[in-house]
Amino acid sequence: MNRFFLTLGMAACVAGLPALTASGQTIKIGTVAPEGSPWYDGLAEINQAWSELSGGKVKLRIYGGGVAGDEPDMIRKMRIGQLQGAALTSMGLMSILPDIEAISFPMNLRNNQELDRVIQTLGPRFEQQLEAKGFKAILWTSAGWVRIFSKQPVVTPADLQERKLFFWGQDAAYIELLKQSGFQPIPLPVTDLLPSLQTGLIDTFAAPPAVALSFQWFGLAPHMTDLRLEPVPGMIVISTKVWNRIPQDLQPHLIEVAQAVVQPLRASAADE
Repeated sequence: MNRFFLTLGMAACVAGLPALTASGQTIKIGTVAPEGSPWYDGLAEINQAWSELSGGKVKLRIYGGGVAGDEPDMIRKMRIGQLQGAALTSMGLMSILPDIEAISFPMNLRNNQELDRVIQTLGPRFEQQLEAKGFKAILWTSAGWVRIFSKQPVVTPADLQERKLFFWGQDAAYIELLKQSGFQPIPLPVTDLLPSLQTGLIDTFAAPPAVALSFQWFGLAPHMTDLRLEPVPGMIVISTKVWNRIPQDLQPHLIEVAQAVVQPLRASAADE
């Protein structure tokens, strides 16, 4: 991200922005992404940009690496006010709005052009539905395309059927479908993936390469398939109650600079 041009853009619009009342707003935001990963660093850069743009009145307090729990835990904490925001993948978003699975269903999309088209078409509808449930969509992001990683090579579907496959989420119908197809899904929180690889509870998982690298999962499951199963879009959401405390004239500028920060990250994930 070119901080010089981002700073110029912020300076150009600061003069016309309203002053925040009282002491401003500190937004506690959770992510499973570990510190030092591209997604955590993106949140840190958004925090810096928002603080500069608002004169220090709008800030993020980031809880990374699953400190705030798995994505369903973060959503629950947002609903009771312990968190005000979260950076969620489509898996977490589906627990709020199941229809979002249309974007990331396995083998449903073939390339980034199709992914972008689906988000452009369905994204505004999903954003409205999320806002009606109390979650303001700030921006879309991406973790890349899912590949299969395993301790032993997986070349055919029969090879995969022999593996103990990590399954993120509690979709009972999907789990049963996998079992009926001869696979061995083991549902776990994503925060348990690494220790489960270490103990042998699982030996295979599906994730984008950049995610496997950032979380250090690949070291225990070094074999990666070439098949891209599905994209992993994501979103930064903030409680609508908290978002509405920020002056309306400032809100679009915060979104604009956040999108500028995340755009290179989305472009990098698209290259996988």
